[in-house]
Amino acid sequence: MENSFVLHSNVISLPQKIVAGSGITAILEDGTHIIDACSGLGVSCLGYTNAEISQATYEQLQTLAYAPASAFSNEPCEQLAENLLKEKPGGLSNAVFFNSGKQRRSKIVSRRHSYHGNTLGALAISGHEEKRAMYNDWLSDHVSFVEPCFAYRGKPADMSEREYVDSLIKQIEEEFNRLGPENVAAFIAETVSGSTLGCVPASVGYFSAVRALCDEYGVLLVLDEVFCGMGRTGTRHAWQQEDKFRGPDLQIISKGLGAGFIPISAVLVHEKIVKGIADTSRAVIHSQTFQCHPLACRVALKVQTIVERDRLLQNVQERGRELGCLLRAQVLPLKLVGDVRGRGLLWSVEFVLNKQTKQQFPENVHFSKAVMQASLSRGLYVHGRTSRDGGLYTVQHVMVCPPFIVSQNEVIAIVERLKSAIEACIEHAV
Repeated sequence: MENSFVLHSNVISLPQKIVAGSGITAILEDGTHIIDACSGLGVSCLGYTNAEISQATYEQLQTLAYAPASAFSNEPCEQLAENLLKEKPGGLSNAVFFNSGKQRRSKIVSRRHSYHGNTLGALAISGHEEKRAMYNDWLSDHVSFVEPCFAYRGKPADMSEREYVDSLIKQIEEEFNRLGPENVAAFIAETVSGSTLGCVPASVGYFSAVRALCDEYGVLLVLDEVFCGMGRTGTRHAWQQEDKFRGPDLQIISKGLGAGFIPISAVLVHEKIVKGIADTSRAVIHSQTFQCHPLACRVALKVQTIVERDRLLQNVQERGRELGCLLRAQVLPLKLVGDVRGRGLLWSVEFVLNKQTKQQFPENVHFSKAVMQASLSRGLYVHGRTSRDGGLYTVQHVMVCPPFIVSQNEVIAIVERLKSAIEACIEHAV
């Protein structure tokens, strides 16, 4: 690709062009076949093409392509909401759908090195300093940050997991009290962190303790499951695997909802919030141009129907166990590999200079990017990431999160190619 009128993220080197895809394989313009072990980036859970999705898209376009949500509802959005919430998981009872992702209590508590999106509002509640840096002057100062639950880097060696969780909960409580509990509206976190820290499940008991603390102080608990939700970790909602946890007050979902066939996201709302609105203002000011878009909702409904009908969450669980076992057995022992972590089909391999001390790479060394490039040369796409905070949570890792339809043989091939790529990069580094 010699020229492009698109403003790509890398303006110096133009990316290769994908011209077609089949299953979990992308085909480049030069004919190269690439196993996509990242589902795009946690999006294409059904692979690159699906005839049933194409048919549902065509049928909806013949019936109703758009409906103004400020004045009307439509059948696809009603059916999708029912599909997601008919059993009221954790008390979540209502949904509103979007095409992307002033009250008395105005403070929000988030977690350091978190990432919740690229709008100014989403960046304000993100603790990712690299991404915030250019926009800090415009970001709200009503957000404060506490430590993430990241035992590999955050838990002292002489501390038990229970003591570590207790220390994190104490820090959140101290922050609530510092701000004044009557001022704190919400606490927000990713149930399983995405690309910033690299697929970190919380320590056992963390979210149940956060839930109890939020209840005690009357603070809403918001879970960001844009990446880890909608089946990615083996259950529809990632929080359903948390010990003794009854669910959030608000939940954000996106990537696996529409599986990349169409842009769609949603906010799921607990029934107590809906009741509060009905008893007071009786209206929600949240209308957007493409809200509850009938075509997007029809496609997402078809995606979820296929996931349920074909028992794909069972495949996520089974292939996820195999993927985790193979990564730990074949990749973790390699020099410069510090940790392998994840859940379901959401895994990360973290790289370190020293396995014992967990020493990080110098800022000018981009080992994870080298592994990503070496993987591409072997016909494998994994997402390499260097996420810096200038301290403890500077992380170099690659993400492995293949589509829900991945086969056992494809899992084996992914790990074999990734291992080969890492070994080549280690040989070059040392």
